[in-house]
Amino acid sequence: MTDRKAKVKRATKESDISVELNLDGTGVVDVSTGVPFFDHMLTALGSHASFDLTVRAKGDIDIEAHHTVEDTSIVLGQALGQALGDKKGIRRFGDAFIPMDETLAHAAVDVSGRPYCVHTGEPEHLMHAVIGGYPGVPYATVINRHVFESIALNARIALHVRVLYGRDQHHITEAEFKAVARALREAVEPDPRVTGVPSTKGSL
Repeated sequence: MTDRKAKVKRATKESDISVELNLDGTGVVDVSTGVPFFDHMLTALGSHASFDLTVRAKGDIDIEAHHTVEDTSIVLGQALGQALGDKKGIRRFGDAFIPMDETLAHAAVDVSGRPYCVHTGEPEHLMHAVIGGYPGVPYATVINRHVFESIALNARIALHVRVLYGRDQHHITEAEFKAVARALREAVEPDPRVTGVPSTKGSL
């Protein structure tokens, strides 16, 4: 299996993003987006996936966090897709249940080459909740779905994320990110019983 690394940059009038990713890392993470809670979530993602992940993002956070969070998620998805390469010898599928206090979240991944995202179960109050920003740039949890969609579509994976139950917006969001991390870790790790691409089609 060749080195599964990627470095992707993306610059627009709204943001300037750089992501370095090593799927075969040890969870060494260095993230700076200007949005503290998002930094916390990406750090959890990289750490629990055991990816080495470096993220540098500068965006128009003086307006709000949306563009920076969205664009970082796009670039992270692109890096994941590039790092996966030909996908030979991987498990392909992964899933994980993550409890966090009163919350339980589940994520399932298929490194399929067919981008799709299903995100369900978040309680209604996450449509209006904000985390952080006292002071600093707040993170609006309504963007959670868009983060996962952006990663899935740009990595070309099928990603299902669901909240089975939960109350606290911090716990719910963090459990979702950690569930995605653990599911990705399982899906992309080498399978010693697989020598080629894990698909009857011969490609993913």
